[in-house]
Amino acid sequence: MDVLLDALTGDRETIMKIKLLGNLLAATAMSGAMIAPMTAVAQHGSKYQHRQSTKNTWRNVAIGSGAVGLYGLLKGNSTLTLLGAAGALYSANRYEQDRKSQSKMGRARASLYGRSSYMSHGHRYVRKTVWRNGQKYYTFVRG
Repeated sequence: MDVLLDALTGDRETIMKIKLLGNLLAATAMSGAMIAPMTAVAQHGSKYQHRQSTKNTWRNVAIGSGAVGLYGLLKGNSTLTLLGAAGALYSANRYEQDRKSQSKMGRARASLYGRSSYMSHGHRYVRKTVWRNGQKYYTFVRG
């Protein structure tokens, strides 16, 4: 309550503290809103779709953090600038890790489905083409 009274009377230091607190709360709310969609990702069917979705989420968080950093730079707020830059760098790093992981998953999948058959536990499995809803899929059946 005293802080609000000081702000109303014009104490410059208190006003700056309130502005900083408001900026930090705004940054926290923005980052929370960007991270929240990550919980919905768990409902996707395949690992590849999940990786794509998390990769996109990290990209969006990096863009948002960069915007917060730029806003802090324009307003002369070093705290927002530092937090925005750190968030953007971390998110860009995670984006790059997910991108590489997605490429590795794609190579492993291509290696598996590039074969016409394989042996497992003494049984031969043959690749078959399956069409569902106009989409082409591959599966292996014991042959």
